[in-house]
Amino acid sequence: MLTALTHLPSPALQSCELTFLESAPIDMDMALSQHRAYQAMLARHGAKVVVLEENLSLPDSVFVEDPIIVLDEVAIVTPMGVASRRKESEALARYFGAIRPLKHISQPAKLEGGDVLRIGKQLLVGLSPRTNPEGISALEAIVSPYGYTVRAVGVPGCLHLKTGCTALDAHTLLVNSAWVDVNALEGFKLVEVPKEEPFGANVLPLGDTLCMNAAFTQTLARVKNLGYTVDAVDIGEFVKAEAGLTCMSVLFEA
Repeated sequence: MLTALTHLPSPALQSCELTFLESAPIDMDMALSQHRAYQAMLARHGAKVVVLEENLSLPDSVFVEDPIIVLDEVAIVTPMGVASRRKESEALARYFGAIRPLKHISQPAKLEGGDVLRIGKQLLVGLSPRTNPEGISALEAIVSPYGYTVRAVGVPGCLHLKTGCTALDAHTLLVNSAWVDVNALEGFKLVEVPKEEPFGANVLPLGDTLCMNAAFTQTLARVKNLGYTVDAVDIGEFVKAEAGLTCMSVLFEA
């Protein structure tokens, strides 16, 4: 069964780590409402939603994708790219350690799940402010015995690879080419986001539906015009924390 692990937003979300954005006021009541709508969207498309509350004191804990990478065969605890987020890993490791073989990557490697885009048995991994070459090499050593290939992609303009590049299907990527090195994406059809919506490239596939941010109306229209089925939800308060739909859940088959 498709399961979506989530975490309640921390009351300290305003103190989240930022790399490319300046801090802007986050309305916590609105953030909680948007998170409930996000969970409802996950459930609407067939996911069993699990909600953790163990890391409420940690500002970025709602972004559960980053501390762990979950594949069908293994779960990998990541060495987070910033020290303030490393305590988040313990709760994720406890949860997934009960249902997957668990591997750990240690520092000085750096790797965050937001930089790992899985397309079948291929992992595109962002070389970003939060992931370094040592992290990519360590990930490759773990996953290659399971038949996965790893391709590094430069991410000079945004926080994570999936901030500026996600998959519309197994052959098509939605990208912001100002933020991601598209030369590393050879073999894929690329769909560019409108320049007015630089954060629009983050979409979350759920079954036959692409879940998208309702705020990015031009990107929504572009994807719909390509024939994809789309559902949209507003996550504007989380975008202020440099977040997208993918980073607020870990999807896996139970």
